[in-house]
Amino acid sequence: MRKTAKLISTATSAVILLGCLTLAPATSVVAASAVEDGKKLAFNRKKGNCLACHAIKGGKLAGNIGPPLISMKARFPDKAKMRAQIWDSTRSNPNTMMPPFGRHKILSESDINKITEYIYTL
Repeated sequence: MRKTAKLISTATSAVILLGCLTLAPATSVVAASAVEDGKKLAFNRKKGNCLACHAIKGGKLAGNIGPPLISMKARFPDKAKMRAQIWDSTRSNPNTMMPPFGRHKILSESDINKITEYIYTL
């Protein structure tokens, strides 16, 4: 009986390990895709248009109204706070010039999530 329990335990561990290994590449591919999509949106003059106000590495004709988007993990250790800033920056600064992308439905929730993923890598 003991041998059977050990065999089942080993088999279960192997199945869990294999399951994790097969999910890991898919997760990283999805994350990489969201970052790439977010970059396209941030650089798109008709969508996110982050370059209108912010300097971003690799961006052309960047604005200087807002701060340069660098060291974002240090500035926003909590990614949710950074997303909230993109969604509606007037909550933390009523006098901001940054448009409330989410509150005014300038960008979809999905677009804001993708831009957040990209900006957080800077």
